[in-house]
Amino acid sequence: MSEQLQKTPLHALHLELGARMVPFAGYDMPVQYPLGVMKEHLHSREQAGLFDVSHMGQIRLTGSDAARALETLVPVDIVDLPVGMQRYAMFTNETGGILDDLMVANLGNDTLFLVVNAACKDQDLAHLRAHIGERCTIEPLFEERALLALQGPAAVTVLARLAPQVAQMTFMQFAPVSLLGVDCYVSRSGYTGEDGFEISVPAASAEALARRLLAEPEVAAIGLGARDSLRLEAGLCLYGHDMDTATTPIEASLLWAISKARRADGMRAGGFPGAQAIFAQQQAGVARKRVGLLPQERTPVREGAEIVDESGAVIGVVCSGGFGPTLGGPVAMGYVDAAHGALDTSVWAIVRGKHVAMKVSKMPFVAQRYYRG
Repeated sequence: MSEQLQKTPLHALHLELGARMVPFAGYDMPVQYPLGVMKEHLHSREQAGLFDVSHMGQIRLTGSDAARALETLVPVDIVDLPVGMQRYAMFTNETGGILDDLMVANLGNDTLFLVVNAACKDQDLAHLRAHIGERCTIEPLFEERALLALQGPAAVTVLARLAPQVAQMTFMQFAPVSLLGVDCYVSRSGYTGEDGFEISVPAASAEALARRLLAEPEVAAIGLGARDSLRLEAGLCLYGHDMDTATTPIEASLLWAISKARRADGMRAGGFPGAQAIFAQQQAGVARKRVGLLPQERTPVREGAEIVDESGAVIGVVCSGGFGPTLGGPVAMGYVDAAHGALDTSVWAIVRGKHVAMKVSKMPFVAQRYYRG
């Protein structure tokens, strides 16, 4: 018997809008609307797209020790995270592998606000409770809050009609904002490479807010299909595909996400799971690493395709791949042996027995347009 899929507070609205629904991380989610993935993708790059990301897990930590406690689980500077800012973080395990990636915001008043991945939220909650449950209050907000993402160059124009102050926010700022008379949390961030906002809204008010945003001429509803192609063009990792418990931040090319204060020579060096393994890799290098890959022909290269060198020896595997509508061609990311990781190195993917030529490429593939003020 198939497991009963959970529904987000916008489920009925998706059906009304003609969405094609698919199972995703235990939820019945819209993969596309009648507009289609290609047009949804381009609309998000040119105007503003509204995404339902309510399947993600929202968790609140409170208490005077919350920041120091959370720092024991992530290689990120939480103690000095300014009030009103958020930061990208990762939960690591004892071997330096990545348990999940997440966003952490400082709300002030000894309160941190976390957004974790949908497929990992129950285990993340258990991880937090097991390791720091005695040091702070941990509240899952899975049922009571929805999460909307408004992404694209027109997002600020649209949201400023409801709350003019959001126009003053810069990338990664996080603030309580009243929208339609409802207390929300708004961050200027997203998962598309575009300027935009993520809006945490009480579940009971989510549909009214979504309808109000969709009523704006610039806004279209966007499904998971375009969300994936947008984040791939932006060179952004998807947990469970581009990183997992057997992958370290160094292998995943995420050294930038390890705060300077927490590195081997930092003021608060280490103190998180797997720190020594990660520091050793940072010093000695890694055997494989995540790289961008641009197929040199029209054949899309999908996750799981083997990567070979000119002699046919297997040197890696594709972790994410598809068509990049903005680029107008196929795009991929993969793990390759470090010896083949230099930019412009020629490699080949095996697609249905055929060699598809690829070049190691810089990321992002499409320039990020975050608003930094």
